[in-house]
Amino acid sequence: MDTQEYRVPRAHGPKVAVIGGGHGLATMLRGLKQYTENLAAIVTVADDGGGSGMLRQDLGMPPPGDIRNCMEALANTEPVMRELLHYRFTEGSLAGQSFGNLFLAALNGISPSFDVAVSRMSEVLAVTGRVLPVTTADVRLEAEFENGATVVGESKIFYCKKKEDCRIRQVRLIPAHPKALPAALSAIAEADMIVLGPGSLYTSIIPNLLVDGIVEAIQASDALKIYVCNVMTQEGETESYTVSDHIAALFAHSSPGLFDLCLTNSSPIPRAVAARYAEEGAERIRCDKEACEALGVEIVERPVATVENGFVRHDPAALARELILLHAERNVRIAGDRFDGRRDGYRKEGGK
Repeated sequence: MDTQEYRVPRAHGPKVAVIGGGHGLATMLRGLKQYTENLAAIVTVADDGGGSGMLRQDLGMPPPGDIRNCMEALANTEPVMRELLHYRFTEGSLAGQSFGNLFLAALNGISPSFDVAVSRMSEVLAVTGRVLPVTTADVRLEAEFENGATVVGESKIFYCKKKEDCRIRQVRLIPAHPKALPAALSAIAEADMIVLGPGSLYTSIIPNLLVDGIVEAIQASDALKIYVCNVMTQEGETESYTVSDHIAALFAHSSPGLFDLCLTNSSPIPRAVAARYAEEGAERIRCDKEACEALGVEIVERPVATVENGFVRHDPAALARELILLHAERNVRIAGDRFDGRRDGYRKEGGK
């Protein structure tokens, strides 16, 4: 049977709400914007380290770093502006600080609220879709370990876990139950597909689920709900974790059955690269399918990883393509066209 191909203009692409933070989320957004303009990135604001932490402490604003990363990924700007956004000062009191962070901080200073500042910066950068802080509340992240030890501050969790040498039992927001940004709840309600991750389990993804209204909005949605699992375990956070361990932690901090599909990587990891990760206590995340199925989650394995400068990363193009294919295979029906399941049946606008 011949494949009946169809192409969807980006303006009419699926509405996708992605939830998380860190570089993993930005990586995925770079790929997804090639398929759809209807993107909403819902981003954690629990970070308190690095340049973001400095601005948070000095100016009393939410941390801009993860928000800025997502806007850079979705920006449609001139090369000079992109270079400026990436620029980090190397000397003086601003050493290590990103121009992009300072740009957002300045906009925050002349805006009535942080989410308005983010919206204004998005306009300046001609961002595809929307970038939304999950909340505008001033929140901190607290981790409790299996031995009962606790630590407050996202940037301190890594070091405390190394010291305590045991797993994280749970994380909490301080203050508890901050209100979600209404626009974030609307984006989830309107989405055709909701994607959690990829990114740090306890410090980038779960904090979003602890914000009032987010889990309930996901539960109420009829969208396809997918968790994109990391490729490698993360030192100081998820050493020795399997895929089912990640899923179990997400459900424990939200609700069982929050999603029923998990996308994992099937691409091989070069031995030399794996060996270097092993020296740091990290390894490829083992996919224990039966344990995942026992949690009610279907595993989809696809080649979505690559190696860049010796580091294993999700490939933006491959990851986005697999997500769009999953949506097309399970949800899309356009003008009577039929998707027969062949992997080349969906092409991005202008693709060949």
